[in-house]
Amino acid sequence: MPRFFIQRAQIADGVVTLLGDDAHHVSRSLRMAVGERITVCDMQKIEYECELTDFLPDRVLAKVLSSVASETEPPFHAHVFQALPKGEKLDSVIQKAVECGASELTVFESERCIARIKEGNDTKKRERWQRIVLEAAKQSGRGTVPTVHPTTDFTKAIHSAADADLALFCYEGDGTRPLAEVLREQTALQDFPKHPRISIMIGSEGGFSLKEAERAREEGWIPVGLGKRILRTETAASFVLACLVYELELKG
Repeated sequence: MPRFFIQRAQIADGVVTLLGDDAHHVSRSLRMAVGERITVCDMQKIEYECELTDFLPDRVLAKVLSSVASETEPPFHAHVFQALPKGEKLDSVIQKAVECGASELTVFESERCIARIKEGNDTKKRERWQRIVLEAAKQSGRGTVPTVHPTTDFTKAIHSAADADLALFCYEGDGTRPLAEVLREQTALQDFPKHPRISIMIGSEGGFSLKEAERAREEGWIPVGLGKRILRTETAASFVLACLVYELELKG
């Protein structure tokens, strides 16, 4: 069933109003008809099953048949911090991170980044990244649309650890602990939240410098290793998120 994300204000008296691209997609791209059904999410983790009733020049109306709390969101809030990679790799990183359960994404520039965000170009790129997020959220059946934050630098990114219940710094150098060990230890703590806020920091193709690793430790990030194989920067975030899904959702 086609899935759409709307603002709560677009639901009134049991009727959903689809506007703009959503209305065009229903009527022109999907060529749907009166009586067919869609799923609508209100950005507050509530899903509505709706029946299309009216196709107007500037909008499409649908009657709410039922509503239910979304069951597709993971039992954690993951914020992925991704160092800017080369080329179009970031598009894939964002898409797969959303599919694997990320709730927020922040791109940052680190010491070893080869690519750099050109001044004044961040807004356009972020708009494109947010479109990728929206499509990935629809495709994977998410109950809400994750957020892409403005691009920042390494220093500002590591300060975010203060807001997280667990901050994972993915690192290949000395002093790391296995990710599985850290997750088992943390989830065994009596005061570990049922719905934890988890930050994940991924380096660019060249990884992190020793200086950056030390600064991350000082800010409360836990250096973790991701196994015996070396992962590409475009693979690492999805790998960590998959481990979180297993440990906190699938394992039971």
